[in-house]
Amino acid sequence: MTYLVGLIVTLGLLIVIHEYGHYRIAVACGVKVQRFSVGFGRVLWRWQRHPQSTEFVVCALPLGGYVRMLDEREGPVPAEQLGQAFNRKSLKQRSAIVAAGPLANLGLAVLLFAGAYWVGIQEPKAVLGAPAAGSHAERAGLRSGDWVRALSEEGGGEWREVQSMSDLMWRLTQAALQREAVRLQVSDRDGRGSRTLLLDLSTFEPREVDGALARKIGLGPAFGEAVIGRVREGGPAARSGLAEGDRVLAIDGQPVQDAHTLRERIRASAAPALAADRGAREAMPQRWSVERAGRTLEITVAPRIDTSGASPIGRIDAYVGTPPAMVTVRQGPWDGLVGGVERMWDTSVFTVKMLGRMVIGEASIKNLSGPISIADYAGQSVQQGPARFLEFLAIVSVSLGVLNLLPLPMLDGGHLMMYIFEGVTGRPISEEWMARLQRGGIAVLLMMMSVALYNDVARLLGGL
Repeated sequence: MTYLVGLIVTLGLLIVIHEYGHYRIAVACGVKVQRFSVGFGRVLWRWQRHPQSTEFVVCALPLGGYVRMLDEREGPVPAEQLGQAFNRKSLKQRSAIVAAGPLANLGLAVLLFAGAYWVGIQEPKAVLGAPAAGSHAERAGLRSGDWVRALSEEGGGEWREVQSMSDLMWRLTQAALQREAVRLQVSDRDGRGSRTLLLDLSTFEPREVDGALARKIGLGPAFGEAVIGRVREGGPAARSGLAEGDRVLAIDGQPVQDAHTLRERIRASAAPALAADRGAREAMPQRWSVERAGRTLEITVAPRIDTSGASPIGRIDAYVGTPPAMVTVRQGPWDGLVGGVERMWDTSVFTVKMLGRMVIGEASIKNLSGPISIADYAGQSVQQGPARFLEFLAIVSVSLGVLNLLPLPMLDGGHLMMYIFEGVTGRPISEEWMARLQRGGIAVLLMMMSVALYNDVARLLGGL
């Protein structure tokens, strides 16, 4: 239910704001607005002050909306209302009305990002777990427990403070998309010492920039200590004698640096046992060195093999690792507003670049998401608190604004392109060409929607 409510609130708010942008500027330009609709299809609710005023409706299919304006191209217009027809307005007025919807979404995104900063977002501190062996992160010199304090461009650009783990990943994503190297200023997790490292992301192909980028760079989850939490009765951890609070120092003589390393060692324990016996139910016994109450103990642990997922993994039936250190990213009224503008702009530019690279085949179309993913992310963000939900709404609002500015005939951007043609040539585009372009636009939109829905289903089934 949380996911459904999150989806309805997300789509409802963003559609209303988008259409209100069109409506408000149309009214300001003297255009008669006949209907303001949220959704398509059968009308569920309607309201109209009087027969000559705008009719406001909510329809059954909440995947969009529209503002219907008086227009001679849509049907006969009474002589006394010709001055209120959209097609009779100047080129500047028509352009302003069309552009108002996407711009309303971008303006809303600024306020939503700012609101998230004002409320304060709880995020993991940018303290890194152990990098994967042989990865970009390891070659750069990153170690378990490194706290990334600031980041700059390779050429010596201005150092910018890294506020959290998500802030770090956002900047690394942008750098990877531009195929740039970045400099990192790091200390230990308590803030002692300082080192400057070069993380080379220039070898990444744009198509590799996706949700798995952190893993491709070699970065795991935020740092957590390799400490055993609650132990489930009767499980491998309990049978071996592990206890809550045990700090794991090594497994089979190999040091365990953090919680992520410990979890990976446990999971990977299934593979050797299954290679020797496909029907094995327990992994090969491991020799654990643990610290308990100031003493070092040697304990033999045989993880069970869990085959319920996509691939078999080892489990010990205990909570592994301490939660990562958290920080609250919060800004004052003015700084939050400025940060909202910057975040909106950065997100818009990133979205345009990513779409462009998908068109030319340099980025994977797996990055397109549809309503199922939106519902999933909406539900998760609602559960994570108001600031996170505001941030999610802002990102979707930016996406909606940018997508509607694409030069496709069925979108606002397509209409703006036609008005540019009219402004340059002094005449509107012909009805014949308008029909052709609209058919092409519909085909492109249907293709994008199909790809997005396919990606949603594939993610749901675990295929992406």
